[in-house]
Amino acid sequence: MVMSFRVSDLQMLLGFVGRSKSGLKHELVTRALQLVQFDCSPELFKKIKELYETRYAKKSSEPVPQPHRPMDPLTMHSTYDRAGTVPRTPLSGPNIDYPVLYGKYLNGLGRLPAKTLKPEVRLVKLPFFNMLDELLKPTELVPQNSEKLQESPCIFALTPRQVELIRNSRELQPGIKAVQVVLRICYSDTSSPQEDQYPPNIAVKVNHSYCSVPGYYPSNKPGVEPKRPCRPINLTHLMYLSSATNRITVTWGNYGKSYSVALYLVRQLTSSELLQRLKTIGVKHPELCKALVKEKLRLDPDSEIATTGVRVSLICPLVKMRLSVPCRAETCAHLQCFDAVFYLQMNEKKPTWTCPVCDKPAPYDQLVIDGLLSKILSECQDADEIEYLVDGSWCPIRAEKE
Repeated sequence: MVMSFRVSDLQMLLGFVGRSKSGLKHELVTRALQLVQFDCSPELFKKIKELYETRYAKKSSEPVPQPHRPMDPLTMHSTYDRAGTVPRTPLSGPNIDYPVLYGKYLNGLGRLPAKTLKPEVRLVKLPFFNMLDELLKPTELVPQNSEKLQESPCIFALTPRQVELIRNSRELQPGIKAVQVVLRICYSDTSSPQEDQYPPNIAVKVNHSYCSVPGYYPSNKPGVEPKRPCRPINLTHLMYLSSATNRITVTWGNYGKSYSVALYLVRQLTSSELLQRLKTIGVKHPELCKALVKEKLRLDPDSEIATTGVRVSLICPLVKMRLSVPCRAETCAHLQCFDAVFYLQMNEKKPTWTCPVCDKPAPYDQLVIDGLLSKILSECQDADEIEYLVDGSWCPIRAEKE
């Protein structure tokens, strides 16, 4: 009913509950649908029905509707409280238009009850995606019946500003814009930021077309299940880039585990952009690296043998080529480096963020470029290995000629 209203009907409805009546039509529709989803009291539903019937009834038989004064908040439904006594999730903020969902029993997306202050689900930050707007906060997928296969639809409209950001962004490759609307799914676990995790039997439909979801990596080891790379799902190419509403339907398997979905407007970055950022803010000064070498080579109190030197290869363990941008994680205990160029390229294709030297986590925000080894690489062209000495100095190790 609300979707069929004209501007004058929408303004009358919003004025009826004391909400702002200003803005373009799609903004008024968004505001009115938020009322239907979150604040639909019997009085409000009656008003919507009345406006709808007035619009479509014969003019001769229907009297002109009398203007209504805003209702006394005390007579309204308990979930609508202008005094703010009931804690509610804010629906809008500066430069953010949260998507509008149909009634909670229709769309299959659950919402926290107004009176419970439950911690929210958070997703881990992804280095290759800069978040511009949060379109839908992480929202739980709620089964509507006892069937194993569930459908959870929601609708939302992009603001003109968001549409322009997408349209004016450059293409990463033909047909793929840098600014995207992405869907992220994770476990509904509030104890820590969650990594992307797909439910079984996942399918995502945008308007009238199904969206491709990353498949499984084949496993080479016998008895080991193939893994599925769970990453944000780009919906942009199937969306209406206008004030029209978009409908997204997530099909998922209900096998006991609870999942949450979220929608974001993001700018996808490339490995070369992340490399440039690392070169700008992530270079460790040669003197600090030298101090680290000295620290490593100090006599270990648990060891009876003093370490006089430590060898470091100038060959990248990832691609067996000479290092160009020597890099490692701050959390790594070794002095050996890997090449930042290839490391970022590999994580762009298949994000694991694992150190190729020690197999421990090496996330992007922990990476540093070794300023001392960078200097050594430019000075030492004829050796593939060097040795650091106790005083922080170094010497090349050349292969002995037979």
